[in-house]
Amino acid sequence: MSSPTLRPTAPASESNEQTSAISPAAVARAVRKHWIQVILTLILCLGGTAAYTSSQTPIYEATATVQLDPQPIMPLGRRVGPGENNGPESFWSNLEYFQTQQQILTSRRMATIVVKRLGLDRDGAFIANRPPSVPGPSMSVPTDSAAESLRARISVSPIRESRLTLVSLRDADPARAQRILAALLDAYVEQNLDASLDSASKTAEWLDNQLAKLKTDLESQEMDLHDFKKTNNLLSVSFDDQSNMLRAQIQQLNAKLTDVTTEREHLAARLSVLENVNPDDPGSIPQSELFASLLPLRERYSKAKVGLSQLTAQGKGDNHPSVLSARTEFEASRDVLNREIKNIREGVGTDLAAVQRELSGLSKLYEGAKQQALGLNLNELRYSRLRRSKENTERVFGMVLERSSESGLSKVMPFNNVRVLDRPLTPTAPVLPRKTTNLAFGGAVGLLLGLLGAVGREALDRTVRNVEQVEQELNLVSVGALPETSGKGNGVVYGAYYGGSKKKKPPPDESSPKGTFPHELVGHSHPKSAAAEAARAICTNLLFMSPDRPFRSLLVTSAGPAEGKTTVAVSIAVALAQTGRKVCLVDCDLRRPRVHSIFGRTSEVGLSSALLDASRMDEAITETIVPGLSVMPAGPTPPNPADLMHTDAFGRLLARLDERFDKVILDSPPVCVVTDAAILSTRVQATVLVVRALRTRRDAARRAMRALRDVGANCAGFVMNAVTTRGDSYQYQYYRYEHAEGEGEAKGERTSKA
Repeated sequence: MSSPTLRPTAPASESNEQTSAISPAAVARAVRKHWIQVILTLILCLGGTAAYTSSQTPIYEATATVQLDPQPIMPLGRRVGPGENNGPESFWSNLEYFQTQQQILTSRRMATIVVKRLGLDRDGAFIANRPPSVPGPSMSVPTDSAAESLRARISVSPIRESRLTLVSLRDADPARAQRILAALLDAYVEQNLDASLDSASKTAEWLDNQLAKLKTDLESQEMDLHDFKKTNNLLSVSFDDQSNMLRAQIQQLNAKLTDVTTEREHLAARLSVLENVNPDDPGSIPQSELFASLLPLRERYSKAKVGLSQLTAQGKGDNHPSVLSARTEFEASRDVLNREIKNIREGVGTDLAAVQRELSGLSKLYEGAKQQALGLNLNELRYSRLRRSKENTERVFGMVLERSSESGLSKVMPFNNVRVLDRPLTPTAPVLPRKTTNLAFGGAVGLLLGLLGAVGREALDRTVRNVEQVEQELNLVSVGALPETSGKGNGVVYGAYYGGSKKKKPPPDESSPKGTFPHELVGHSHPKSAAAEAARAICTNLLFMSPDRPFRSLLVTSAGPAEGKTTVAVSIAVALAQTGRKVCLVDCDLRRPRVHSIFGRTSEVGLSSALLDASRMDEAITETIVPGLSVMPAGPTPPNPADLMHTDAFGRLLARLDERFDKVILDSPPVCVVTDAAILSTRVQATVLVVRALRTRRDAARRAMRALRDVGANCAGFVMNAVTTRGDSYQYQYYRYEHAEGEGEAKGERTSKA
């Protein structure tokens, strides 16, 4: 077998994370290791669940289907019946309606009605929820308490995407459950119908009162409208006609005013021209004013004026008869022309005054028409207000009259938007307890608790389980592992007194069957077994650890008792002796010696005897049935075994043994229990620590290594003892070769230590 490969050790934090991590593989290992606990927990939970389920009273459930319609069918029309009030068209309003009705079904009021109707407050079987085969006690409770008990048994669940609702009631008596649920539904339907009738009666009463008031108001408004029309002469002609007439009149007056105003301005202009004519020279009047009557007079005046001017120009004097005659003619024509101009001016003035009076009258008429139009607009507003009030009152009166008639019809023919679609039937099978569900739940809980217990035990287990764990914890290499060769190890407190009354094992007889050998000598009794192969592998690893200067003296110790250090020491000694070397196995465990009993020797003379008397060393050493292997028993137990290890006599004894034998193997007490092992480790060339799988605690192994390193011991490595194929303490594989009986060739059998 090849030498062990040194692997780097992981840091302590990484080791703790690896050991504390919960992985599926760790759970599987925990289940394989503690499968009995998992099975027992599962069985206990299943049994407890079955017992609990069997002890429960069977509960039956009566179920009915109720249809809730926010907008029921209304034979008298959409406006007649309760649908308009109870069934809003919006989705959220309908949802609120359904939830409200479901709350009403489970309300205290409905439960109280049923309790009083069926006398459930005096029904002891209902109060105690007894099955029909068990008579109920004679008792009476308050109505509210019985109602609360009934409410606790009612459940309402709507059917999705429908207007149907399931109403259920659970009770230990199936007939009672059906009877109570039927009474509940009847009370609910009656209550809903009574609420509808009460609402219709109150609505009809209110509508009648409003109808009488509206009738009085309508009559009063009609009379006010009639009086207004009579007062303002609005009996035959409408406001539109009157407005059109006033509009035409105002237009005519406006046109006439424009004409008269124009004529007035014309006359005023003529009058102004006539008034500006010079009386001394009236011939300067404009031509247009003289066309009709002044033209002849103006010509005469002009001729007279020209004639007079000619005579004067001829040099005739003023007294000249021609001049006098011409002046007389001139003055006469001038006077005539002035008189005519005066007459015309007076006529124009008279016309202007008449036109002015006419304009004033037309202005008054125009202003009167405007005021009449404004008054007509105001009357139209007042009339419209009165008519609108009357029409509104008339419309409301018609609506109230119609609703009053409909309410009367609703009272005569009531509507109910709630009806029972499926009446409750008497249930035949209980719904509680759910045996299959309970057992499945109990099994799941039991399995979970079992797994948690197994994982918890595994997590709380501080013992070492595999080689990698020990290497990480101790920073030490493994020199091999021994499989379990005995049944159970018994933990014995070190330092106990072992008297001669203890029976000793008889010495092995080579002629006897191999099964009579102690299990520690399996390497000798079964040299081709897995345990023998493992022991030889350990020896090979120890030899190849220091090939130039091999170990001649080796100490085998452990952290605590019953960890197999003696078994390992014997196995190593037997394996070394089988290689042809002379080996001496020294039992240095002076408190609890076992080597002599393994080889069937007595412990009357041994190590303690040789230390006290060096001449008795040969007497203390005895040969064994294993060729090349000698043993030195512990000898009589001294009062202070540790003191003997410090003596020079012990050193001389080891030196003499080293000269006489090729290998000296020392079996010592546990290092964490007494100080003997720590002292002995300083006197040998190498020390091997034995770690028992699933027995040695990690903290104990660390304390043992600390104690050995504190004294400067040369720790060659550790041996994993008592590994089994049932647990997860060993993870290596090796081949075991056996000679098949009756066959002439070797058979290789692959053995796995998991």
